Amino acid sequence: MSDKMISCDDHLDLGYLPADLWTSRMAASLGERAPHIAERGGDAVWVCDGKVWGGWRGRPRQDGRPKPKGPVITALDRGGIEESERRPAIPALRLADMDRDGVEAHVMYGPVFSIQTEDPALRAQCYRVYNDWLAEFCAAAPNRLVGVPMLPEMPAAALAELHRLAAKGWCRQVNLQIANVRPGLDDASWEPLWRTLEETGLILSFHVTVFAPRPGDPAAGTPAGGFAATKSFLEQFLEPFVDLFAWGILERHPKLRIVMAESGLGWLPWVVQELDYRHERLWEAKEFWNQKGGIPLTLRPSELFKRQIYATFQNDPVALSLLPFFGEGHVLWASDYPHPDSTWPNSRAVVERQMRHLAPELRRKLTHDNAVALYGLAS
Repeated sequence: MSDKMISCDDHLDLGYLPADLWTSRMAASLGERAPHIAERGGDAVWVCDGKVWGGWRGRPRQDGRPKPKGPVITALDRGGIEESERRPAIPALRLADMDRDGVEAHVMYGPVFSIQTEDPALRAQCYRVYNDWLAEFCAAAPNRLVGVPMLPEMPAAALAELHRLAAKGWCRQVNLQIANVRPGLDDASWEPLWRTLEETGLILSFHVTVFAPRPGDPAAGTPAGGFAATKSFLEQFLEPFVDLFAWGILERHPKLRIVMAESGLGWLPWVVQELDYRHERLWEAKEFWNQKGGIPLTLRPSELFKRQIYATFQNDPVALSLLPFFGEGHVLWASDYPHPDSTWPNSRAVVERQMRHLAPELRRKLTHDNAVALYGLAS
């Protein structure tokens, strides 16, 4: 294994961001509505339009009480770190945590589920402010801190932000929270975004979103609720993933590259196999479809998948058993710092345990070389 490892899915969560992030940068027309820190029940929380978005970890609890035990343990808990230090969003401290884990670079996703406003103008402005701060954060170590800006989930706003980011020239990849997009990917209004991604060479990513329990969910607040994330992976990714092939998006845009971040890998081979089967059935009935204008889908979905889709994994022995299907060049290791699912601060031990049977050259590809090639990082 290389002495250097690159993690392709890590996080800058809402709770670690600067307290004045939005209040100091928001457009004047929206300034009074800017997300800000307030106190609720002795805890510091983010508030916007009277709605609590989530906790802020920048100061100890005001009543002096210890942090209550939660339903899951974060990576920082495991590492014996006091969360009020806001380590993930302070470059020097984050880099120290990366060094502790033996990781050279982090590809970092932002508060992917915490910006909860339904106002499209406010949402777009929140993303824009975060993206500008992210550029400044990454400038502390550009080859180690690889930020992934967020795009609004509507076509026109996403395109406008993509053009703005491309003009600034600092980022390699952008993220579209696929579970929240409106309208669906079948809509022609997304075509300018696909074309612009090809023209700029920027990579697009889909990342899993964490949703609150559904009202009336009997599993909420019980150990059964701990399995909700397993449902979320398929619920959020399956339809848009299939749409990339079914509506010819990948076929029309051969230079479009997509990273499936924290999606899990084990379900993908069966789905792609099923897509190939359905594609074959279409062409078997080509005489019928020729009467209706023909079939615009010529390439097999498995060909498109291996050409244009990348996927991340963490502690995933199943994924490693499927490498012959994925190919060696499009699978990317990740640590998921600082989330509960993270391998930090034990990433090297986890990698050794699940990859000890692989050849050193392949291990280096998964933990380093594939990321270098995709993101154009210094090796």
